[in-house]
Amino acid sequence: MLQQAVNFCRGHVTLRVESAFPERVLNLCAARQIPFWDLRWESAICFTFTMTRRSWHMLRRLAERLDGEIRVVGREGLPYFLWRFRKRHVLVAGLVLCAALSFFGSFFIWDFEIEGNEAVSEEEILRALEQCGVSLGTFGYSVRSDELRNHVLLLVPELSYIAVNVRGCRAHVQVRERVEPPELISKRDPGNTVAAKAGIVTSIFPYDGEKMVLPGATVEEGQLLISGVTVDDQAGTRFLRGMGTVYARTWYNRRCQVPMTEVEKAYTGETDTRIAICWGRNRINLYNTGSIGEGNCDKITTRTQLSLPGGIALPITIVKETYRYYEPAERQRSRQEAEELAYAVLRSDLAEGMDDGTVDSESCAGTAWGDTYLVELRAECQEQIGRFVSIPTENSTEEIEE
Repeated sequence: MLQQAVNFCRGHVTLRVESAFPERVLNLCAARQIPFWDLRWESAICFTFTMTRRSWHMLRRLAERLDGEIRVVGREGLPYFLWRFRKRHVLVAGLVLCAALSFFGSFFIWDFEIEGNEAVSEEEILRALEQCGVSLGTFGYSVRSDELRNHVLLLVPELSYIAVNVRGCRAHVQVRERVEPPELISKRDPGNTVAAKAGIVTSIFPYDGEKMVLPGATVEEGQLLISGVTVDDQAGTRFLRGMGTVYARTWYNRRCQVPMTEVEKAYTGETDTRIAICWGRNRINLYNTGSIGEGNCDKITTRTQLSLPGGIALPITIVKETYRYYEPAERQRSRQEAEELAYAVLRSDLAEGMDDGTVDSESCAGTAWGDTYLVELRAECQEQIGRFVSIPTENSTEEIEE
């Protein structure tokens, strides 16, 4: 592969030799140490082979005394490619200017690649970098990663680490988000654990305090499960933080009505395409500035960033905006579609209503109800129903009065 690239840069020609004694040409190349390759015999007196441009000039002078004909049947390589433009001065100047712009443009930042962010958006990180003087068109060698890190962390407190490495015209931004410490719980604030929902207790694990129910007991909403007030003959009455987890069997009965008709988009087939060129922060519209056609439409935006061979990004982005027009049209849902939609809504509502729980069993039934479809979901779950409630003490009462 490397040798092919070298031959392309030097230029090579394909020769056709026709002679009564063609082996004399090969002997001459061997005696003068002229390299060649891709030898192919076409007949007993004719063959073709390939050699470099410089070797061809040497062989042409040496083969003048030989009885035969040597013709050039192909020329390839960079020198022959550039020779075609010897009389096109404007095109040559454009190529030189383009090469110069590509070379000097590689010293500036034209693209950002951000890694490691989940909660913090890329727009927020780019906005903070811009406030610190790093944006599109910034000279790459002027970026000081250590100083930039301190300023960005002050602007984005959700980050704990950021590093900006400039490679060519692309800035690689690596971030690490801050992990918030858990909320500290003060054991000085007493409380109880009560039932957030009704159910049958399956297990109870008190962290502090005294459990008031046993597994298998049926509890109502608001019933005391773990008490933070204990009475001891020796210590007397003590106020603790009655915390713990209580798992219980719970039952849900949810209903959902879904209309049998829905409004969907009926595309008319009419489209409107607009193309623009973004150079850094500048935008050049290749269309009239008039408004789009009347009616409802979907806007689809496609961005294509131009790059040189080898993945070198250019500060040029082609923006294509396509508008697809549609008319709202009513459609009748089938019973299966209405049931699947209602079931998905009920499942989502059930998952949001549970706190650290799983669904053990469920049943779903549906029936037509006028112009709607009624779906009823019954589920038996296993979930954590304990909810901590603070106990007002004398100190807290005094603070409230003050």
